[in-house]
Amino acid sequence: MNILKSAFLATAIFASQASFAQFKQTPLPYAYNALEGAIDAKTMEIHYSKHAAAYTANLNKAIASTAAEKASIESILANISTQSAAVRNNGGGHYNHELFWSILTPKTGTKPSAKLAKAINDTFGSVDALKEKVNAAGAARFGSGWSWLSVDKSGKLFVSSTANQDNPLMDVVEEKGTPILGLDVWEHAYYLRYQNKRADYLTGIWNIINWDEVSVRYEKALKK
Repeated sequence: MNILKSAFLATAIFASQASFAQFKQTPLPYAYNALEGAIDAKTMEIHYSKHAAAYTANLNKAIASTAAEKASIESILANISTQSAAVRNNGGGHYNHELFWSILTPKTGTKPSAKLAKAINDTFGSVDALKEKVNAAGAARFGSGWSWLSVDKSGKLFVSSTANQDNPLMDVVEEKGTPILGLDVWEHAYYLRYQNKRADYLTGIWNIINWDEVSVRYEKALKK
């Protein structure tokens, strides 16, 4: 699929959700084929336009005519124990994927900000040690889920993993905080290229991490 057609389809998806839905997908800031080498174009197309789109659409259906219809996604997730399984699964799916798209980039050479780099070094020893810890959490996740780098209430970084579409914002998870980086380890995120080799996918994805965005999210998390 060429870049123009990819951009058109992404725009069409976004437009189809507009004007009547509480939550909408943000258009991808890059073409489906922009991350080739780490994630293939077909996987990106299916992941964004099918899987993620379904989470967003089903979240809107699940909250229709409820108090959550006017709430922010962060507020919904913070009180997810009061919501239905449909809101938990699809609300998490919507939030997690919106974050995921934003922390990927075709741009090369991005690095953590000086402030984030210091926090990573102080907490984990080095950026490479952080990568190993995040990858280990993702590789150890049985079945589907995510591995996370988050900021806790005291401003400290921590790595965790959640099942399915749960995330550290939810009041039902053991390790709570504000996610600033999340790696999707559902098979639909990598299977077309990597098949069962999740570890290879987790290694390759660091080549397309948008550290500029992660650094911005870190600064925002510190202010909460």
